[in-house]
Amino acid sequence: MEPLSTAAIAIGTVIATKALEKTGEKVGEALWDKTGKFLVTLKKHAPYTVTAIEKAPEQPLDYGKAVLEVESAAKANPEVKQAMEDVAVVAKAETNPKVVEVLNENWQGINIKGGTNSIQNNTFNFGK
Repeated sequence: MEPLSTAAIAIGTVIATKALEKTGEKVGEALWDKTGKFLVTLKKHAPYTVTAIEKAPEQPLDYGKAVLEVESAAKANPEVKQAMEDVAVVAKAETNPKVVEVLNENWQGINIKGGTNSIQNNTFNFGK
């Protein structure tokens, strides 16, 4: 899985999980567990990025910057890379349609240079 797209999915999934939690929606146990582990792992290497992600959606998040910071942390730390990939894999398998809905809502305005991005149904597509 390409690190940049994986980072974007991981960040979006954390935000979607938080948003659904506030509305009382349930997400799968695996998704809940993996997003928590991702944040704990990332916090060791990029604490300011985690703080910014945790404040979203209440405070606007510069998704482009966050994705680049997560990608950088993943390249430098295999533990972060693995946690990020785990979130992306579980997010793609999540059966709660609200997760995809919230990801779509939060995805608007993200501009990944060098390609196009779209989220369709329960599939995340990134490409040139």
